Amino acid sequence: MRLDGQTAVITGGTRGLGRAIAEACLAEGASVVVAARNPYDIKELADEHGDRLLYHQTDVTDERSVAGLMAAAVEAFGGIDVLVNNAGVSRDGKIARLSVADWNATLATNLTGVFLCTRAVIAPMTAPDKATSAGGRIINVSSCVAGRAAIGAAAYSASKAAVEMFTRTSAAELAPKGITVNCLSPGYIDEGMGKELASNERAWESYRGRLLSGRLGRPEEVGATAVFLASRDSSYVNGSVVEVNGGLMWAA
Repeated sequence: MRLDGQTAVITGGTRGLGRAIAEACLAEGASVVVAARNPYDIKELADEHGDRLLYHQTDVTDERSVAGLMAAAVEAFGGIDVLVNNAGVSRDGKIARLSVADWNATLATNLTGVFLCTRAVIAPMTAPDKATSAGGRIINVSSCVAGRAAIGAAAYSASKAAVEMFTRTSAAELAPKGITVNCLSPGYIDEGMGKELASNERAWESYRGRLLSGRLGRPEEVGATAVFLASRDSSYVNGSVVEVNGGLMWAA
């Protein structure tokens, strides 16, 4: 129970990797606020964990909505110890045909959303009653394409590369406040886009050889890494990008 007594706020937490991270945090004893525009099937998880799980409708691109999320978390659980900036969208398209609207929508959620949530969580993480805690933990979710060229993913890749630099900068700025900021960078996971890739036999054959593990990652493997970064076990890890990709060799 490494997160016993802790409160975690997870954006994009109602499905996919966000839900896997929420499940992992709940299993380790945390109270969890999952934030997203839609609840999807989160009721099943809420029924299992009762009053330790709260869903809060949130648009991470909206400053007031983000402020409301943090206020709801503090009201429900008394404070915030962990923030996982997981909410993200992908508007794929080669640059020549990528619309300005799709570019802006991608950066608004994937980058501006991280900024707004990070800024809004500083006050609750540094409240006087947190002075004796292990300090705040902020975990930003990046992607394996943040540092690797992927044709047709200009907006998504650029936004995730920016998230990694934002992670390093915010780690430097927030360290004096007792807050660590790290980045979790998943590779091809058996969920969402990774599952879609594996379902395309021709495409999957070209990618399988790039994975030293020879398989897709499991959502719970990403969740376990998030728990590590959220717990006291990672107290000396700060400003880092932790790759969870099974040994992805991009040039293979």
